[in-house]
Amino acid sequence: MEIPVDSKDILKLIVSLSLSFTAAIVGALAVTPNIAWQAALNKPFFAPPHWLFGPAWSILFLLMAIALFLVWRKWPAKEAKWAMALYIAQLVLNVLWNYLFFGMQRIDLGLVEIVVLLAMIVVTVNAFYKVDKRAAYLMVPYLLWVTFATILNAFIWLLNP
Repeated sequence: MEIPVDSKDILKLIVSLSLSFTAAIVGALAVTPNIAWQAALNKPFFAPPHWLFGPAWSILFLLMAIALFLVWRKWPAKEAKWAMALYIAQLVLNVLWNYLFFGMQRIDLGLVEIVVLLAMIVVTVNAFYKVDKRAAYLMVPYLLWVTFATILNAFIWLLNP
């Protein structure tokens, strides 16, 4: 199925990519100076190697941006406006987790916040589904990854009293 694209769509895609990857970059600013701290933490056996996080998050943010673009194409539908507002909220929560966990080195606050983030992602995926099912499906890998990250955060909290 081919999707017709016009110049407004191209701008929406560029903004969607820019917004999502700006959040990724801002979040990474909290992570980078604290890599040594994170590396020294006790982690469960199922923790992925550090090198995996960059590529994984890059793919996830790309899928998220495309999902946002698909929803934005339905603007000004009321459901699209609500779904986009939820997307922005979960994006802010995503960045906030990086600052709590890495920037402030607060595993406990990170755990509380990532549970809220996970709930917000579920709500966002549901809202996306009502606007464009493809957008919701593109968000599923992100939902699964943050579910895994929540479990990982919980184990790190337990292993580092």
